[in-house]
Amino acid sequence: MRNDEFYMHRALEQARLALEAGEVPVGAVVVDGRGEPIGAGYNCPVGGQDPTAHAEMQALRSAARALGNYRLDDCTLFVTLEPCLMCTGAIIHARIRRVVYATAEPKGGMVESRANLFAQPWFNHRVEVEGGVLAVPAKRLLQQFFRERRRDAMQP
Repeated sequence: MRNDEFYMHRALEQARLALEAGEVPVGAVVVDGRGEPIGAGYNCPVGGQDPTAHAEMQALRSAARALGNYRLDDCTLFVTLEPCLMCTGAIIHARIRRVVYATAEPKGGMVESRANLFAQPWFNHRVEVEGGVLAVPAKRLLQQFFRERRRDAMQP
């Protein structure tokens, strides 16, 4: 658990970069089997004009480039928000061994909130999952972002 918190702090650093860029503050880090961070990313679909530029996707792309292979066997993905449908599919396709996420996403989370895609029997890859690691700071970042958005929307 101590290592999970260490790497989740790195993912929270990425989420803060998203917040600074005006994006929904979600961050992700991929760590290889030796415990070395090999990929990182943060949410940037608006600034990047790319609907697939979620934090998980950015971190997976970065890790795949670092390894020279899209298969990320024996890697763990740390992400500050429960993955969505698209990211869950990419995680399975990349053969990520384990996903650790901070807080649930009640509207579109595909690990616990809306469905559990990782548990479906038709996939040929199983992903271990751990949720709730540093959930409070991750949730606070998200609440801060949306509170500021609502406040700005109310301004004339």
